[in-house]
Amino acid sequence: MFLEDEYVSLNMRFDQIYGHRSQINAFQESITLGRVPHAQLFVGPEGVGMLWVAIAFMRSVFCQDSDSSACDLKFDRLTHADLHFVFPVAANAKVKSKPNSALFLGDWRIFVEKNPAGTLFDWYQQIEVENKQGQIGVLDAEEITKKLSLKSYEGGWKGVIVWQADKLNDAAANKLLKLVEEPPEKTLLMFISNHEDRVLETLRSRCQLINFSLLTDADIYKALVANGASQEQAKILSLHSNGQLSRAMHVMNSDDVPFEEWFVSWVRTAFKAKQNKGSVVELLNWSQKIAQVGRETQKQFLLFSIDLFRQALLIQYDLDELSTYKPQNSFDLKRFAKYVHNGNIQLIISELESACIHIERNGNAKMIFSDLSLKLTRQIHKAPILAP
Repeated sequence: MFLEDEYVSLNMRFDQIYGHRSQINAFQESITLGRVPHAQLFVGPEGVGMLWVAIAFMRSVFCQDSDSSACDLKFDRLTHADLHFVFPVAANAKVKSKPNSALFLGDWRIFVEKNPAGTLFDWYQQIEVENKQGQIGVLDAEEITKKLSLKSYEGGWKGVIVWQADKLNDAAANKLLKLVEEPPEKTLLMFISNHEDRVLETLRSRCQLINFSLLTDADIYKALVANGASQEQAKILSLHSNGQLSRAMHVMNSDDVPFEEWFVSWVRTAFKAKQNKGSVVELLNWSQKIAQVGRETQKQFLLFSIDLFRQALLIQYDLDELSTYKPQNSFDLKRFAKYVHNGNIQLIISELESACIHIERNGNAKMIFSDLSLKLTRQIHKAPILAP
């Protein structure tokens, strides 16, 4: 637990959120009219701040009927007694058995403070469980059901934010389903997911669906400046964030995983392998190195690689103005783009996506990356398809 002087301070209010104005306007109208849906499902891309919006929504509802200053202070610290959070967890060095959200609340507050638009990848790094697949289990569902069935501590609203709702296992989802169908008075249930199709269908159908989209460059620019970036830095980062605030903040904080370094080493070795058979050994060694990092890191690297190949394709066909990636080191993206074209891009992307699926399904990482590397050596040398 946090000590008093360790509490985070988060000013998550509707007027301090960047983007999503149409959704926020609809929320404010529903609160004003007293027509607040008891169960909502937020769906959208990762890294766009849906959690931020959910907390601001809870604040607006909870604090309208109480001492506003005291209520706001509790929300700033994420310590309101009637606001609960559920999120994916797994056993780690500190929590060795029966992991549940309550045991990770200290880490959760730090995570939200560092980046309210943080992704599942960021969260797994925070609690150091990258080699495991986190889930929301029945222990969390039972605890939330118990808490929400009681009278609220503050005498007003009570509620729960279920972050990454697609990570609910079947037992937990079914237990929460009963709560969604018959909620106690003045109870809010908010589910957040980047994968609508993975949320239990019976649960999904009983929630009001709210769709979110990527952020604009202007919104990300404002958010970065507010978080300490210079105007010039914010301008550059916003242009290359792909609509995701989390991506821009990663770069700004300079604590990202060296994906570009891994990528450059990989493609250069794959390119040499056709002429130098000894490079095959280097590729296998590279695969062994990547196999040793967490699965979420592996997945994010594959997604990074997909994006970089697509960026290179834009440059190949003289669409440089649409390419948003700027190499961080000496990587010459334009030179690399000469080897990415209509003759190989579809197969390369397909293999990367397939590898990503196998990683998600707990496949053997060394075998997956070794196979992918050998396939890349064949595809990278293919000639483009000439127009008839």
